[in-house]
Parts: sequence; structure tokens; C-alpha cells
Amino acid sequence: MNKQHRLKRTLKQLTGLSALALFTCSAYADNWRYAHEEYAGDVQDVYAYKFKEYIEDNSDHTLKVYRFGELGESDDIMEQTQAGILNFVNQSPGFTGALIPEAQIFFIPYLMPTDMKSVVKFFRESKAINEDFPKLYSEKGLELLKMYPEGEMVVTLDEVATTPKELNNKKIRVMTNPLLSETYSAFGATPTPLPWGEVYGALQTNMIQGHENPIFWIESGKLYEVSPNLIFTGHGWFTTAMMANQDFYNGLSSEDKTLVQEAADYAFEEILGHIDGLADSSLKKITDSSSKVTVTRLTDEQIEAFKERSPQVEEKFIDMAGDSGKALLEQFKQDLKDL
Repeated sequence: MNKQHRLKRTLKQLTGLSALALFTCSAYADNWRYAHEEYAGDVQDVYAYKFKEYIEDNSDHTLKVYRFGELGESDDIMEQTQAGILNFVNQSPGFTGALIPEAQIFFIPYLMPTDMKSVVKFFRESKAINEDFPKLYSEKGLELLKMYPEGEMVVTLDEVATTPKELNNKKIRVMTNPLLSETYSAFGATPTPLPWGEVYGALQTNMIQGHENPIFWIESGKLYEVSPNLIFTGHGWFTTAMMANQDFYNGLSSEDKTLVQEAADYAFEEILGHIDGLADSSLKKITDSSSKVTVTRLTDEQIEAFKERSPQVEEKFIDMAGDSGKALLEQFKQDLKDL
């Protein structure tokens, strides 16, 4: 389906609004529209509703939130935001990487810390996050309002694996992101890009043998039912970004711009409280639900075997993102050092 057809389909899905209204100034009036990539109660959904809460409690504006699948997949909602159909979108760098190559930096393994305290401090204080990334998103017509962490990445497999050798010939689902594919190639696996809607069935039929996600998403999507071996590799955290259509944002009054920024900050603080302890509670739900689930946490020695392969992913990132990517990587490392 081409872009024009997808946009036409979306216009029909946005009930209560005429196609004409979507492409006039009235589209940017008091009834704003926000789409994200997750289900009810998941991290992006909680963030969206906290954002909505602040907007509606502090203004006359209203905000309609669309969850995963209601307006298509991640690529669809980004297209709709760039076209001005949506005002706000929450999309992870895993999908944004095709549009903004530098955003793939989050998929360099073992670059980010994995303990909650360090992760939160990094997102609060990082120059790369808070100064450099907004400029990169702006070049693509997007106003970056907030980047925030969702949870440590966990690999699920059809059997336990603790070494790169044991990942040989394992087809691991990855987002449609070239650098993430490079990561799993470096780890010894066969990366297999798939849209999210096909993952459960692909695991169930052994078309793929594993995937990665934060533990809350593995629990929410019931992935443990078809991929029961959970492996904590310590290679990174899942990061996401909330942004606005830049033309929409630039057309707001100074009062409304402040409102939007304050709402994004409020939702950020709320989500940090929400994810604190979320991984442990989600893991307990999983282990309580299935006796087939195994939980493996790699030792420092086992992690080192994977970590030794990360430099080739850094090199690939610089090839993809060029000089701006190299500068961003240097800033990331400086920010992490400053922690």
C-alpha cells in the first residue's frame, strides 16, 4: 500500500472529522490528536494519558489518543504526523532511524547503562538528548518534546543461549532498523526485520526463534507464551521519543507552546515513577502465568563475550550517520562519563 492510500485510509479512521477539516487550520484548533505505538496501560500509553491530563486540566484544549493499530503501524503514524494529520506522535528510534540515522545510536549495544538510577540521570542531564537530538528532529519537520526510557531490553528465545556461538542460525526479529540488524549480526544471530503485528505468529510457527523487547512489553503482548526463555543480556534500554508536527507547534501561541512543554515534562516525571519497579512486577506476572518460562541473567564473563563485538556496531553506526553521527556518539560517551 503506498503512502497516498495509507493517508486516505487514515482519514476514514479518524471518526468525527471531515477530510477537509484535517487539511485546514481547524485541524490545529482545540481538538488535538496524538498517536503512539503501544497498547492500553503500556508505558507509551501511560505517558500519553498523563500528557492529555495536563493539557486538559490546564487549558480548554482536548486531546484524542490513538493506540497501536488504530491508525496503522509505527511507519503509518509517523507519515500522518509529518503530513499534519496528527499533531503529536510517540515513536521509538527503532523506527525513526530510517528517517533520522543518528537516532539509531540507542542500538549500539553496551553503550547505555542499565541500572535505573544512571539511566534516569542520563536522560535528565545528557546534552546529546536535550540539545543535540532536538536539532536533528527539527530538520525532519518534527519538534522533539521529550525522550524517555521504557525498560531494559530482554531477549526471548526458543531455547536458552548464553554465548554468541549459541545464537548462530537463530533468526531474531528486529525492528526495521539497519543498525539493530547489525547488532544481532555481531551477536552471531540472523536478524530478521518484521513489523510488530507479525511477531507473535512468527514465533509461534518458528519462522523466527526469538526477539527483543522490554519485559513489560513481553508480558503485555504475551510473547512468553511462544518464546518462553528470557535472557537478560544487559545490552541496553528501550528508548522512545515524543514529538509534534513542527508546523503545528510553530503555529501555536507562546502560551500554548509553554503548555505543551510543561505537559511533556509532567508526563516525563510521571513515567519515571511508573517504570520504577515495572520490570520486576511484569516478570513476576510472566513467571506466575507459565511454568515453561526460564529466566537467565548473563554473568559479567558471559556479557564480555557479547560486549567484545560492539565496536563493529559503533563503526557501522558512524558509516550510516556520518560526521554528525560520529559527533553525537562522542557527546554520548562524554555525557555518560560525566555521570
